[in-house]
Amino acid sequence: MSWGTELWDQFDNLEKHTQWGIDILEKYIKFVKERTEIELSYAKQLRNLSKKYQPKKNSKEEEEYKYTACKAFLSTLNEMNDYAGQHEVISENMTSQITVDLMRYVQELKQERKSNFHDGRKAQQHIETCWKQLESSKRRFERDCKEADRAQQYFEKMDADINVTKADVEKARQQAQLRHQMAEDSKAEYSSILQRFNQEQWEYYHTHIPNIFQKIQEMEERRIVRIGESMKTYAEVDRQVIPIIGKCLDGIVKAAESIDQKNDSQLVVEAYKSGFEPPGDIEFEDYTQPMKRTVSENSLSSAKEGKPELKFGGKSRGKLWPFIKKNKLSLKLGATPEDFSNLPPEQRRKKLQQKVDELNKEIQKETDQRDAITKMKDVYLKNPQMGDPASLDHKLAEATQNIEKLRLETQKFEAWLAEVEGRLPARSDQARRQSGLYDGQTHQTVTNCAQDRESPDGSYTEEQSQESELKVLATDFDDEFDDEEPLPAIGTCKALYTFEGQNEGTISVVEGEMLSVIEEDKGDGWTRIRRNEDEEGYVPTSYVEVYLDKNAKGAKTYI
Repeated sequence: MSWGTELWDQFDNLEKHTQWGIDILEKYIKFVKERTEIELSYAKQLRNLSKKYQPKKNSKEEEEYKYTACKAFLSTLNEMNDYAGQHEVISENMTSQITVDLMRYVQELKQERKSNFHDGRKAQQHIETCWKQLESSKRRFERDCKEADRAQQYFEKMDADINVTKADVEKARQQAQLRHQMAEDSKAEYSSILQRFNQEQWEYYHTHIPNIFQKIQEMEERRIVRIGESMKTYAEVDRQVIPIIGKCLDGIVKAAESIDQKNDSQLVVEAYKSGFEPPGDIEFEDYTQPMKRTVSENSLSSAKEGKPELKFGGKSRGKLWPFIKKNKLSLKLGATPEDFSNLPPEQRRKKLQQKVDELNKEIQKETDQRDAITKMKDVYLKNPQMGDPASLDHKLAEATQNIEKLRLETQKFEAWLAEVEGRLPARSDQARRQSGLYDGQTHQTVTNCAQDRESPDGSYTEEQSQESELKVLATDFDDEFDDEEPLPAIGTCKALYTFEGQNEGTISVVEGEMLSVIEEDKGDGWTRIRRNEDEEGYVPTSYVEVYLDKNAKGAKTYI
C-alpha cells in the first residue's frame, strides 16, 4: 500500500489530510498542557487546604494535638501535602516529557510537510508547462495542416482554370508547397514535443509523485506513531506516582488505625482532673429545734478548728464548687498567678511540674554552656595565642549568675509543687515528686498552709488564695519597690549587652542604651536602673558600664 500509487491524483486531499493531522497533534498538546495546569492548581489547592488546617504554633490548637485522633488528623494533613507534591510531579513530567517534546516536533513536522508539498507543486507546475507546450504545438500543427489544404485547393483551382495565366498557377503551386512544408515541420515538432511530454508525464506519475507522496506518507505515519507514544507516556507519568500516592494513602490509614479512644479518654482525665473529692451528702437541718449541724466525715464541707460553721441559708451553695466558676480576682487582674493558684490542685500540680522540668532543662543548658566556656578558657590559658582568657570572664560570670537565678527560681516552684503534692491524695512513689530541699517540719508547715487555703466547704476562696499567692510570690525584689517616692539617680550607665528581663523585678535593656543608675551593686551582682522616670528594675552588673556621680548621695568612689 502506497499513497504514491493509490492516491496519485489526490494531491489536494492529501494536503488537507496532513494539515488535519497537525491540527490533531496540536489539539493533543493543548489537552496535555491544560491537564498540567489542572494538576498544578489541584496541588496548590491541596497544599493550601493542608496549611489551613495545620495547628498554629504556640496556640491552644497545638495543645489539642496530644490526642491520638488529632495526631491522626495531623498525619492526614501531612500525607495530603505529600499527595499534592505527587500531582506537581505529574505536571512537571508531562510538561517536560510530552508538551515540550511535541511542540518541538510539531515545528519540525510543519517544516517537513511544507518542503514535501513544495516539491509536489513544483512537479505539478513542470508537467503543466509541458502540457501547455504540447497543446501549443498541436494547435500550430493543426493550423498549418489547414493552411496547407487551403493552399492545395487554391492551386488545383487555379490549375484547372484556363483563363488564369501560367505565372499565377506557378505562384499558387509554390504557395501550396510552402504550406505543405510548414505542415510537415509542425508535425515533426508536435511529434517531438508529444514524445517528450509523455516521458515527463510517465516520470511525474510513476517517479516524482510516488516519491513525494511516499515521503508525505512516512511523515504522517511518524506523526501517528509519535502521538501514540505520547499517550503511553501520558499514562506512564500517572502510573509512576501511583506507588507513592499509595504510600500516602497507607499513611492515612495507618494514622487512623493508631487512634486510641482509651488513651484520649485518659488524656481528658489528666487535662481536666481537679484533684478534689466529690461533695458529700447535705444533711437535713431542722429549724424547729435549735441544734447544730453535724457534718459527715466524707463531706467536703469539713470545717477547720476555729472556723465559723456554715448555715444552710447562704453558704450551702458553696458545696457545688466544681460547677461554679471561681478565681474572679485572677480574671480581673488579667494575668495568671505565677504559682498557678487559680487552678485546681491536680492541674496546678501538672503546671508546676512542667515549669520545674523547664527550669531544670534551662539549668542544664546553662551548665553545659558554662562548662564549654571553662574549657575554652583553659585552652586559652594553655595557648595564649588562640585568645585572651580574660575575655571570657564576663561570659563565665554571666553563666554562673544565670544558673544561680534559675536554681532559685526552681526552688521556688519546687516549694509550690511540694505544697500541692502535700494536699493531694496519696500517689505512687514514682509519680509523686519529692523535693529534697524540705525536711519534715517544713513539709508539715506547707501542708498546713495548703489546708488554710481551703474554705470551710472544701473549695478555694479568692481572698485566701490571693493572700497565699502574695506570700509565696514575695522575692528579694519586692522589698526594693516598697518606697513610695522614687529614688534619686546616682549616676548613669551604658548597656554593654542586650538583656531580656523576663523575671519579676528585672528590666530589659538594649546594647548601647543609656540609663540612670538609682542603686549600685551591693555585692549580689545586680544594679538597679531606671528608664524614663517611670520604668525601673535590676540588670546584671556585668551587662552595664556604670558612671557614678561623685556628688550624688550614696555614691561610692571606685579607685
